[in-house]
Amino acid sequence: MAAVLTSHMVLSSAHAKCPTRVCKTDSKNRIATPDGLGSLKTVGMLRMKSSPVPVGRLVITKASGTEGGLPSSITSSGKGMNLVFVGAEVGPWSKTGGLGDVLGGLPPALAALGHRVMTVCPRYDQYADAWDTNVLVEIRVGDRVETVRFFHCYKRGVDRVFVDHPLFLERVWGKTGSKIYGPVTGIDYGDNQLRFSLMCQAALEAPRALSLNNNPYFSGPYGEDVIFIANDWHSALVPCYLKANYQSRGLYKNARAVFCIHNTLYQGRYSYSDFRLLNLPEEMKASFDFMDGYKKPVVGRKIDWMKAGILEADRVLTVSPYYAEEIGSSVAKGVELDKIINRTGITGIINGMDVQEWNPSTDKFIDVKYDAAT
Repeated sequence: MAAVLTSHMVLSSAHAKCPTRVCKTDSKNRIATPDGLGSLKTVGMLRMKSSPVPVGRLVITKASGTEGGLPSSITSSGKGMNLVFVGAEVGPWSKTGGLGDVLGGLPPALAALGHRVMTVCPRYDQYADAWDTNVLVEIRVGDRVETVRFFHCYKRGVDRVFVDHPLFLERVWGKTGSKIYGPVTGIDYGDNQLRFSLMCQAALEAPRALSLNNNPYFSGPYGEDVIFIANDWHSALVPCYLKANYQSRGLYKNARAVFCIHNTLYQGRYSYSDFRLLNLPEEMKASFDFMDGYKKPVVGRKIDWMKAGILEADRVLTVSPYYAEEIGSSVAKGVELDKIINRTGITGIINGMDVQEWNPSTDKFIDVKYDAAT
């Protein structure tokens, strides 16, 4: 059972309350949040009903030939959509490769198009530009309840939210480029399932719990009419928890989850018995069930986070049309997920480039600066 613990001030006292329909407080000022099970099978029109500022409407249409009511297009009108990116890395604060670049550069581009955009990532270091929001959330992880804090900064039109917990900060502090996933390259932390389960659940609380007022066009909580964009296996539980813990209780009814694959080589495969650590209903176990011929992490039956993210998301994306075709073309190129990908369908959207980050006229790592006129 998760709960939001609010201090006397939440960024701006004028917007310190959660939407009435999701808040139930007790004598300790705890805001009750759901812990149930269920599944959303139909996709229809989304309307931004609870947003603090009118943001138009979202329409998801079903493609012919798709399975399970998977949407083929998302069209926005009015002032844009509420978008929440979730990932283990976000540049420039934390980055080991392309995942950090995407979460660093794509959100500002979408914000410039008129959308309200948030990123949620672990707080691996003492980021000088991110401030404590004084909002705490209690989250059930494995057999215990953990408390996380949210830190926040507003940069280039994007709300950058960081999940603060010792599982992140104490492990990685000062070594963001090399210790995000393990003590050394190629070796994972033994409790990565708990770490990223914590991140996913915190990300689902952020739009409801945080009142953010830096954006000149939007203010207050994002509310429940949002689209979550989960990236790679670390955030694959976002669509799972969204269905099981929220939509089964009537919360986030209009929310949708998109799962974006950056690299099928890393899928989050663990012992089949570890499913119990995720606190998900037994009905969802089939989405994780996986068999391969490898001996790691254990011999035989396993759970596969990426497989579950693909099956439970409303839409599956990847980083280019070519990669979308490639990972569905064979067992080897899809790393045993090719049949799952072909069953659900996948859309490839080619990666862009952040011209502020990759600008040879200002790049601090280039000794001799240059531009098109040089």
